[in-house]
Amino acid sequence: MEMNILRAALVSAALLLAGCDNASTAVPSKETATVLEGKTMGTFWRVSVVDIDKKRADELREKIQTQLNGDDQLLSTWKNDSALMRFNLSSSTAPWPVTEAMADIVTESLRIGQKTQGAMDVTIGPLVNLWGFGPDKQPVSTPTQEQIDAAKAKTGLQHLTVINTAGRQYLQKDLPELYVDLSTVGEGYAADHLARLMGQEGISRYLVSVGGALSSRGMNAEGRPWRVAIQKPTDKENAVQAIVDINGHGISTSGSYRNYYELDGQRISHVIDPQTGRPITHKLVSVTVIAPTALEADAWDTGLMVLGPEKAKEVVREQGLAVYMIMKEGDNFTTWMSPQFKAFLVNGKN
Repeated sequence: MEMNILRAALVSAALLLAGCDNASTAVPSKETATVLEGKTMGTFWRVSVVDIDKKRADELREKIQTQLNGDDQLLSTWKNDSALMRFNLSSSTAPWPVTEAMADIVTESLRIGQKTQGAMDVTIGPLVNLWGFGPDKQPVSTPTQEQIDAAKAKTGLQHLTVINTAGRQYLQKDLPELYVDLSTVGEGYAADHLARLMGQEGISRYLVSVGGALSSRGMNAEGRPWRVAIQKPTDKENAVQAIVDINGHGISTSGSYRNYYELDGQRISHVIDPQTGRPITHKLVSVTVIAPTALEADAWDTGLMVLGPEKAKEVVREQGLAVYMIMKEGDNFTTWMSPQFKAFLVNGKN
């Protein structure tokens, strides 16, 4: 998904490894693990592994890039020949055959969409494009209410269904114009997919990152759990807000403070509220979620980000999620975390 470079470098409020401009970075160890990196989905990927030689590293780098290229071809909204765009561009309302991976991604997205009261909506593609955060160009003027209403009429989780029958998977839409955008969960899926590749390759000590989503297993080169630093929500410094151990978990951050543009004197955030059809304007600027998988974390952080601080806290408490939120208060920031998240903090740093 050559998913917006903006989202990659910016929205990644987020979680990348050392050296990348994102909100969560791996804390460097005294010993150097082998670090492999490249580009995918309009963002950057990075994999840190322990105890492999150069020949193995070169082979692994090629396998990683090949796999990520395949993920991009599956989920991209920037390539008209991707599996997702073939579904989007079809006006058919009949069951559409898809891979098991695609069905799993959409199923998880729909599940968390329901849990977040529709705030995490993968059918929001028409609104994403209208506001200039998809393949379409940025608008030269603020979209009118009529344009927003027209785009909203083409959205809705209730219009998308996943069908599993006789060992085959299908997507089905009941609106010919339905346009699914999986950019909110693509990085999480790709990070999990890389974690599975590490297991297939017999690698048990790794930290993998795709844009704003990370997953890890085993110990780093120092023999300690992999740690991730959550960056303060500002595009002017790389200061650490908190540090967590994520061994064996996925982590993802969504933020509104970097992926934006100015239009008619207003800052336009990439985070679109499906209910209003407009970019969010509340005080919540960053949401970090730790979950069993990076895909799950990636889906939750988007939905919670849309909901805003108070509604998000209600959902977090109801679902027992490990979540860290940062709110903008004037020129300063305030933070809130769930008890489940606090358990991952290193030395209680906040």
